[in-house]
Parts: sequence; structure tokens; C-alpha cells
Amino acid sequence: MSDPRTNAGSRPVAVVTGGARRLGRHLCMALAARGYDVVILYRDSETEARALAQHIVDSGGRARTLRVDVAHEAQVAAVFADISAHEGRVDLLVNNVGNYNPQHVTKLNPAVWDATLAANLSGAYYCCFHTLAQMGSGGSIINIGMAGLEGIRANVHGADYYVSKTGLLVLTRALAAAYAEQNIRVNMVSPGQLDNSIDLPSPGEITQWVPLGRAGGLQDIAQAVEYLLDATYVTGVNIDVAGGYRL
Repeated sequence: MSDPRTNAGSRPVAVVTGGARRLGRHLCMALAARGYDVVILYRDSETEARALAQHIVDSGGRARTLRVDVAHEAQVAAVFADISAHEGRVDLLVNNVGNYNPQHVTKLNPAVWDATLAANLSGAYYCCFHTLAQMGSGGSIINIGMAGLEGIRANVHGADYYVSKTGLLVLTRALAAAYAEQNIRVNMVSPGQLDNSIDLPSPGEITQWVPLGRAGGLQDIAQAVEYLLDATYVTGVNIDVAGGYRL
């Protein structure tokens, strides 16, 4: 496993959106363990974000928190200006925000639709845009998607979420092609049913949906992220980490 601390002779910087809780928290800890200085972006979970940063510092790493609603471009611009002033670089961006509203499409309120796409898709683009302005050669962006994007099919629940993550896949590939000459890689990791998913099937039912017969864990997603960090000849890919979910 490569050590990112050899990059340019100083500690690399990872920025993780939605980094305070659940998957984001786990990824922040994994990245800190690899030698990254971690900037934890959060919207509402200030207590959790600060506790996580303190945990990383107590473990010998470096981390700090910044509050931002990624749905608002002006806030994103201000946060990345702060990162430029303090860290001076971004080596890795993980777009982890994923607002999920499992409403039936016939009852989906336009305001909810707008909020989901603003956070999940536009917010990811804003973060990419401002990251790329200060990311040097060898940098990486990893977007968190959803399993099954390669074989899109109708789902009447959570249509706004599915649309946002499908758009994020298109954005991932467009940026990968556009920035390859600068040796900046852009990829996607798409979880399926995780053991902390809000709509996880019961243990007796999950085998009907997941061929490997179990829900995924946070470590399964972290493994895929770490693979992409080491796989310097991989860009523009989407990796389903889903145990065969939606095959």
C-alpha cells in the first residue's frame, strides 16, 4: 500500500463532504490512518464533526472541521478559499453527501426534488469545481454513488435520489476525461445495501436482493476507496460495492 505522505514531500489533504457521520466518518478515519490531513465538511452535525476531528488528533493525525451547505455555491466557494488559505492544497476530494428521500414519485414534492438535486448533484459539482482549481497533478476525486447505475431501471421510490446519482456518474466520467491530461483521476464508488441503510431488508429477505447474502459494511466501502487511491491507472470507473445487488 502506497504512503501518501511521500506526495510532494508533505502531508496530503483530503476533503470529505458529509464527513461527520456514518460512511463519511469511517472514511475520514481511514484516510487519517493513511496519513492524510482531513478536512471534515458538515452541515448540521457539528457535535459529531468536532468529536471526530478530536478523535483523529488524539490518534496522532490532523483534522479540522468546516461547516457548509454544499447546495449553495457561495458557501462552497468560501470553504475552499479557507482550505486554500490554511492547507494550501487539496489532494483528494470525497463527495459523500447523499440525501435520500424514499417517497413515492407520485407524492414527490418539487421542493424535495430541488433540495435533493441541489445537495447530491449540484453540490458535488460545486465541490469538484473549487477543488480542481487548487488540485495538482496526481490528485483524485471519488464520488459516492449508488449500486445499479450501470443498468438503470424504474424505481418509483426515491426517484430524486436515483436521478441525482445517475447525473453524478455522468459528471464523474466527464471530469475523468477532461482532467486526465493533468493526471487527475475521477472515479465513483457505489454502495448497495449497507448494514446501516435506512431501508435494509430483514436478514431473511436480504438474500433475495443480494447474491452474496449479507449487507455491506462501512469497511467494504473503505476498501474500494483505498483501492482507487492506490490504482493510479484507473479513472472514470464506477465500482459497485454491493454483493451483487441489482445484478
